[in-house]
Amino acid sequence: MKPVSVKEGTSPVVIAVPHAGTWLPDDIRARLNARGAALADTDWHVDRLYDGLLPGAAMVVANFHRYVVDPNRPPDGASLYPGQNTTGLVATTDFDGEPIWAEPPTTDEIEARVAAYHAPYHAAVRAALEAAKARFGVAILYDAHSIRSRIPFLFDGTLPDLCIGTADGTSCAESLSEAAVEIASKSARYSHVLNGRFKGGWTTRHYGQPSNGVHAIQMELAQSAYLQTEAAPFAYDEKRAANLRALLSQILHRLEALAPDLKVTS
Repeated sequence: MKPVSVKEGTSPVVIAVPHAGTWLPDDIRARLNARGAALADTDWHVDRLYDGLLPGAAMVVANFHRYVVDPNRPPDGASLYPGQNTTGLVATTDFDGEPIWAEPPTTDEIEARVAAYHAPYHAAVRAALEAAKARFGVAILYDAHSIRSRIPFLFDGTLPDLCIGTADGTSCAESLSEAAVEIASKSARYSHVLNGRFKGGWTTRHYGQPSNGVHAIQMELAQSAYLQTEAAPFAYDEKRAANLRALLSQILHRLEALAPDLKVTS
């Protein structure tokens, strides 16, 4: 299987999906323990959830699982959340803090995975953003994620349904975050937060450079909003997903509509 799937776009919006993939090379899968092999930390069905919501948007999807290497972590392995529980470039534990490897990868193996998987994914994201910016003078990266709504190892309580991240306002124009918050706040069905526990991972922080005409916003969804249950087999709930898709479509279309008003400043 190819590490990355790319749908080319005709919109200033690029949707990136780094964590929905479930494919692992056989040699890597064989080294996971039983807990790791369950792949419970997958962003289940996020690619399906967003499919067709903004027809012109490019979409870049990592087909490999985040346990191979996490494309939303910096390639040097630096922590995105110093002082907080998190998982790294190649996770050693799952989101519950439990070990996932029977035979953990070596430093050399991690470097090889960065080259074979992390780098091609970001080459595709970068190419999609460059194409959008060349056509429109601006590009908007929408980084699409989901996670179980209750994970005590990572955060207290229950996660809001929609967690909008803009690296504390640095990764995109304020008009974009305001639009996402406005649409979310009008929904009686879903809770939301801006720059809460999930402020945007490496992708959002790395590409979000409004002064250079590239804006980035992360959406972390609570999986309870669109799955039948937040446990195996993590089945997609068509009715819940349809309701959520309608709201996400509004957000994506609003972001696209705002693109012409985004100005590059020097």
